[in-house]
Amino acid sequence: MADWWDANGRRHRKQFSTASAAREHEHRETALAHAERAGREMKLAARSGSVRRSKPVADTGTIDPAKGKLGVMIPGMGAVATTFVAGVEAIRKGLAKPIGSLTQMGTIRLGKRTDGRSPKVKEFVPLAGLDDLIFTGWDIFEDNMFEAASNAGVLDYRLLEQLKPFLSSITPRSAVFDHNYVKKIDGPNVKKGKSKMDLAEQLRDDIREFKKTSGASRLITMWCGSTESYIEPTEAHQSVKAFERALRENDEMIAPSMIYAYASLMEGVPFANGAPNLTVDLPVMLELSRKNEAPICGKDFKTGQTLMKTVLAPAFKARLLGLSGWYSTNILGNRDGEVLDDPGSFKTKEESKLGVLEHILQPGLYPELYGNMFHKVRINYYPPRGDNKEGWDNIDIFGWLGYPMQIKVDFLCRDSILAAPIVLDLVLFMDLAQRCSELKGLGIQEWLSFFFKSPMTVPGLYPEHDLFIQLMKLKNTLRHLKGEELITHLGLEYYD
Repeated sequence: MADWWDANGRRHRKQFSTASAAREHEHRETALAHAERAGREMKLAARSGSVRRSKPVADTGTIDPAKGKLGVMIPGMGAVATTFVAGVEAIRKGLAKPIGSLTQMGTIRLGKRTDGRSPKVKEFVPLAGLDDLIFTGWDIFEDNMFEAASNAGVLDYRLLEQLKPFLSSITPRSAVFDHNYVKKIDGPNVKKGKSKMDLAEQLRDDIREFKKTSGASRLITMWCGSTESYIEPTEAHQSVKAFERALRENDEMIAPSMIYAYASLMEGVPFANGAPNLTVDLPVMLELSRKNEAPICGKDFKTGQTLMKTVLAPAFKARLLGLSGWYSTNILGNRDGEVLDDPGSFKTKEESKLGVLEHILQPGLYPELYGNMFHKVRINYYPPRGDNKEGWDNIDIFGWLGYPMQIKVDFLCRDSILAAPIVLDLVLFMDLAQRCSELKGLGIQEWLSFFFKSPMTVPGLYPEHDLFIQLMKLKNTLRHLKGEELITHLGLEYYD
């Protein structure tokens, strides 16, 4: 069965004899629809192009200041979470630099290239300061953050020893866990309840208690937990009423991450999903997000191999080089690798990784270049490697007159080191979104696609995967919020 939306937002369904034929039809129709929409936008821009803003418009003043403490709540206190929290504390103590963080080290150009205005992002928009961040979390293991970070083996023990008093003070709350969704690990620190609704109410109690005892004025939930087994949306996920009924009835299609998302959004807390799970990519969560003005975004932090794909694939498309095949394999030895050794969890991750190339390369628009590409992704659990993941890619491309060429990429990366600054940036930007009258009621924060493998969009709109377009989208959103001219890179104004 093929399922797609046309350029006018109308949904279509058609039966095909094979799944591959259905997918091919979906991709072709979706690409054509987006091309038609893009054409309309270009015509509209052309008609309005004679109106030129010579000066920045006034700041709309619709962003509340970042007053007070910002509480960061993390389901899953493993390698990524502890690397993030330890890193923030190390930076606060002057022991390290926030390398990799757009909010801390990035700049944003304002006006013309000749204006010389490029403030730091954190000086341009009112972000929370690192000194205002306070932390809590949930985990199925009872280790405090110092113990968890030591076990993860990401950070040097000499650094951890300097942070030990702080990290040891952060102990995990008992977690909502279902072994059917994460089969390779188990732990004792788990909540008990008569129903999934009961578990959700326990999480809501945790959220209220943390806000009260910590003195936080605002909260963010950042999912850093494991990848759950693959499922597809059901009737239980279509509305708040149906979802709450499913919670009371212990519906097996309600995953633990969804219970965290429900509890957070019910409390008006923004939720960012760092795993490829459905979690907030559901009608019920969009409904709750908009109703309670609690932004959502996701899914799956864009760290190693997929980061490389979103850099290289746009280059192939820009130069109109063809792609015959892209074979990707990973070896990873941390808890994430162990979880992904289960076929159900791997299926969820695979779906997140596989969509990148087709959305960037648009085979429906370029059938001769990308219509027959073969894309394969594998992840192998290899304990000796620990958190130091290796992503290996073989890329078969072809150029002028169809002559073949190859590219080999061997990325020896540190998974949590790449993910930690993403967590920081998402915490600060999601907090900004909730303080912004223009963003907080939108629900999905698509402008944060830059940080995700499988960015969320409203139904019927394909995600933008090109890293450079994503960055332009993010920075233009910030310019828009502050009343600055958007940067189009047209450049004709320099030659008037």
